[in-house]
Amino acid sequence: MGKGIEKIIADTFLEMAEGLETGSFGKRPKIALTGMGSEHGEETTMKAAVEAARDGIDVYYIGTLEAEGVTTVKVSNDEEGHDKMDEMLASGEIDGAVTMHYPFPIGVSTVGRAVTPGVGKELFIANTTGTSSTDRIEGMIKNAIYGIITAKACGVKEPTIGILNVDGARQTEKELKRLQEGGYDIRFTESSRSDGGCVMRGNDVLRATPDIMVMDSLTGNVMSKMLSSFTTGGSYEATGFGYGPGIGEGYKNLVMIISRASGTPVIANAIRYAAQLVRGKVFDVADAEFKAAKKAGLDKILAELKAAREKSAAPSEDVKEPPKEIVTAQIPGVEVMDLEDAVKVLWKESIYAESGMGCTGPIIRVSDANKAKSVEILKKAGYVS
Repeated sequence: MGKGIEKIIADTFLEMAEGLETGSFGKRPKIALTGMGSEHGEETTMKAAVEAARDGIDVYYIGTLEAEGVTTVKVSNDEEGHDKMDEMLASGEIDGAVTMHYPFPIGVSTVGRAVTPGVGKELFIANTTGTSSTDRIEGMIKNAIYGIITAKACGVKEPTIGILNVDGARQTEKELKRLQEGGYDIRFTESSRSDGGCVMRGNDVLRATPDIMVMDSLTGNVMSKMLSSFTTGGSYEATGFGYGPGIGEGYKNLVMIISRASGTPVIANAIRYAAQLVRGKVFDVADAEFKAAKKAGLDKILAELKAAREKSAAPSEDVKEPPKEIVTAQIPGVEVMDLEDAVKVLWKESIYAESGMGCTGPIIRVSDANKAKSVEILKKAGYVS
């Protein structure tokens, strides 16, 4: 018998033994946790790593502490920890990661998961960090699809959708119903209030009337914070699963966001959430959902929205993109709706720039060498103060 076959047999028996012990069969998901930066100290994050590791997950703790049952990857500071996390993701050493901040590109945003106080039911919040689009309506349409992807990967076969009553809710409803008419499987729920409809009230948030509550990510961020810390006065996030995975078309990095205020229960749940998405093959689900949405007319709907925006806006100068550079420097402070215009201001000066989303909000990304000059140009143009 060859050594390769022997290893396969040994691994299979090991998986069976671990499955009998933990109740979870198949390969163990490998999830990293960056442990430094918490407002509650490394002990809080390590405790969460230990708890999650008991559930059939290989947890890699990136920090300074060690504990039985967890693999520690030693780093000296938070920045080094994030570099190590990116390296491990890129090499495939881990399947996913849980971290406190991450600069997702525009088009990628996170689907949160909370436990509501009304009936103790789970609620997917679409979305909570990052920006799906610089256009509000397009962003909320994408958030609905991102929410469906995440819920299905977590085992909710036919998730229901509700749209929170925020600015743009009615137009989002209209466009999502066009997508439904085109053949995309969206299941709208009815508000628990007497007048019904798929536009949700605050009561529906507390009751988790839909499986997925659609909104813009800034509102979702507030919702996630409120639901996770409503019993603690806000200083300690005690319930829920955190701010969730970054989802976007073609995006293949499983990065889960938690807050510096997240406590041990939330961090442990975020690791479990990541493992569930690995087991549920979230990126395969994403590919299938994007394919179905496009077949139902998503691109046409978004193109018509863009055309309507451009028709109502003043004509803008067509600026050619400069040659691409590695962009590692971040410039914060630009309003999200002005991001693309700000990028073009820099392009006009022959500086390559990209838009993105940092841990504190929208960012412009440029090379280190061009950062100081870019800040001055953006100040002069009125995009940053």
